[in-house]
Amino acid sequence: MFATFKRNSSLSGFKRTVLGLALLSCIGSAMADQTLRLAHASSSDSLINQAMVKFAAQVSAQTKGDLTVQIYPDGQLGDEAPIVDSVGAGAIDIGLGGSVDGIDPKLNALSLPFLFKDEKTVHAYLDSPAGKQFLTMGRDNGFMMLAALDSGFRQFANSKHPITKPADLAGLKIRTPPNPVILTTIKQLGALGQSIPFGEVYTSLQSGVVDGVEPELRDFYDQKWFEVAKNVSVSNYIWSANFWFINKDKYDSLTPAERTALHQAVADTTTWYRAQLDAVYAKIQKEMEAKGVKFNEVDTTAFRSLSSPVYAHFGSIWGPDFVEKLRHDAQGE
Repeated sequence: MFATFKRNSSLSGFKRTVLGLALLSCIGSAMADQTLRLAHASSSDSLINQAMVKFAAQVSAQTKGDLTVQIYPDGQLGDEAPIVDSVGAGAIDIGLGGSVDGIDPKLNALSLPFLFKDEKTVHAYLDSPAGKQFLTMGRDNGFMMLAALDSGFRQFANSKHPITKPADLAGLKIRTPPNPVILTTIKQLGALGQSIPFGEVYTSLQSGVVDGVEPELRDFYDQKWFEVAKNVSVSNYIWSANFWFINKDKYDSLTPAERTALHQAVADTTTWYRAQLDAVYAKIQKEMEAKGVKFNEVDTTAFRSLSSPVYAHFGSIWGPDFVEKLRHDAQGE
């Protein structure tokens, strides 16, 4: 071994310098490369996951592989609320979902009933200065909001009968996500709200723990809930967001170039995602109808009248000025 060392030590100073620089370059490159862990509870076949695959590919391409994104779909790292907790703790870097109490409860205000008329109105608000300001919430709690993708307009679906008027909801046990606005609205409309984790909805419907759901139709289709709840009443009674957020410390640790690449990928992915929605909804409705699911349109006039107290209730919690400003900005009044 001593002889070998002597032979290696006879390298010229120039060669040793070249080898040293090469080694430092490799170490520096390895240290520069990092992987962001991204988790969500949607299906690996969902439009959300397709969007995240595109996002990850663009981030890697724009940073030349210095920054990559590892995707964990299907609730592999937990349901929506645990994902929020893990992102806040730094165990996961990026998350998506509708459970935001751990980020800032006021984000739930986007789910106020009949706040938005249609997708165009939603997107106009989110892209406006008021919408961008709204999405700055959460920073004091360790989160940076990247975007609010469409979880979409929510409908009524159940195993009993079509919903055409509020009285048809009376006594029905309806699963909702753990969103206080949705729970309060469902109660105000006369149903019995049941907050059940996303991953347990199918078995809850199948076993009769709940009679129905108030789903966004892509989740309804992707999770096969339509197999056990054949009546879908299209009401668009609430629009809900699939919030897209990153741990703030992780975000702050990125270089300016990496942040630029991240935001560009978010913007491009959001544009792509929105452009797919109409075609996806048309496709899945046709496929569900072929499987025996019955759709009906709802006259929402009576539902709108009943839902007014929900605004007063959350105005008393979050402040009437906050709720009124959101209503004004969201409806373009």
